Amino acid sequence: MDKQDNIPIRLDYLLKPGFIYLSDKPISISTVVGSSVAVCLFDKKQKIGGMNHFQLPEIKDRERATAIYGNVATFALIKMMLSNGSKNSHIEAQIFGGAYNPEVSNINVGINNIKAARRILNSKRIKIISEDVGGEVGRKIIFNTSTCEIAVLKVKTLRSSDWYPYENNR
Repeated sequence: MDKQDNIPIRLDYLLKPGFIYLSDKPISISTVVGSSVAVCLFDKKQKIGGMNHFQLPEIKDRERATAIYGNVATFALIKMMLSNGSKNSHIEAQIFGGAYNPEVSNINVGINNIKAARRILNSKRIKIISEDVGGEVGRKIIFNTSTCEIAVLKVKTLRSSDWYPYENNR
């Protein structure tokens, strides 16, 4: 919030696959998922939020562990929230993605990504308040970290203009 007039500062941040973002200032985070999954966490007391975007469900080899894996990205986002003063009981989660299109791949990695996100959140006793998962189409997600409002646009094909920074200053 701007201390002068209490108006939220609005910025846009594109979260690419394999990354995690937590902001202590109001911001909108956007990402595009297909079989990958985005987990959005929101602290309802502090009014802050963060998002991860992972492509594969898990890895056990610590030497190769990165945020492209759900077990790494989701545990890391939870740890970031807790390090920022959040309590598990104040955190709410939303899960997006995990699509499977048999015309694109013969392996349904999306369902395993969804299961990994649910399993980790449940193990940390973080309430999942909504999901938009599965199906055959991708999703563009826009998350307002100060209000926990999320817009989901379902798309059959991704255009370059779906990625921020948007074309033609839109």
